[in-house]
Amino acid sequence: MTEAEAERRLRRLGLAPEDVRVLVEHFAEADRRGKASHGLARVAWLEAQAFDPRARPRRVAAEACFDRWDGAGALGYLTLDAVCRSLLDDAPSEPRLVVAERCFPTGALGLWARRLAEGGLIALLTATSPRRLPHPEGGPPLTGTNPLAIAVPSSDGEPAVSDVSMGAVTHGDVLAGTARPEELVPFGGPHAHKAFALAVGLELLVGALAGPEPAAVLLVARPGHDPVPALRARAAGLRLPGDA
Repeated sequence: MTEAEAERRLRRLGLAPEDVRVLVEHFAEADRRGKASHGLARVAWLEAQAFDPRARPRRVAAEACFDRWDGAGALGYLTLDAVCRSLLDDAPSEPRLVVAERCFPTGALGLWARRLAEGGLIALLTATSPRRLPHPEGGPPLTGTNPLAIAVPSSDGEPAVSDVSMGAVTHGDVLAGTARPEELVPFGGPHAHKAFALAVGLELLVGALAGPEPAAVLLVARPGHDPVPALRARAAGLRLPGDA
């Protein structure tokens, strides 16, 4: 799918032009970075979802070190875009915890974290999703794939960005037909209990702060040190997480 076709199809869903731009830019960047499961192919999936194209995310609390946002029926992509714009427009001088309630779908978390790191902020972002991962011993899905993204700015230009889902494959891979539904289990094979433990811990953390619906939790801070260039030097040309 081309970006132009994606724009046309998203506009037919009733989304505002500025919202269409946010979505297409996110999908296209995911494709460019090799995350096709979160790329332009997601447009077809969105067309089958129920959402209010006119809904707008709202910041409902703003304190010195804490913000709370309510997706208010808007797509999670648009909620995280609003959160990022707010933080970059007025970068906090102290660490800040941001809770985004009713925030789904959230897309490729690493892209949001990268955006904040490119603006000079360390970012740690996680988000919950519908229950898709079973216990490593089997049974029905108990928790979401609950990805975790960490981005750290660097004086050498490109931030380091780690973005990991707790599933052996993603739901997007299943939607794209590149993985079977039964492959959507905690990653790690004989050590899958570790990924499952992370998925459960992240789900409970987000749920305790944001409630039972899929949501996102973000921590940002200004860096006090610059560790990325030294790690790149030690890697001696090996690709690090988030590198092009």
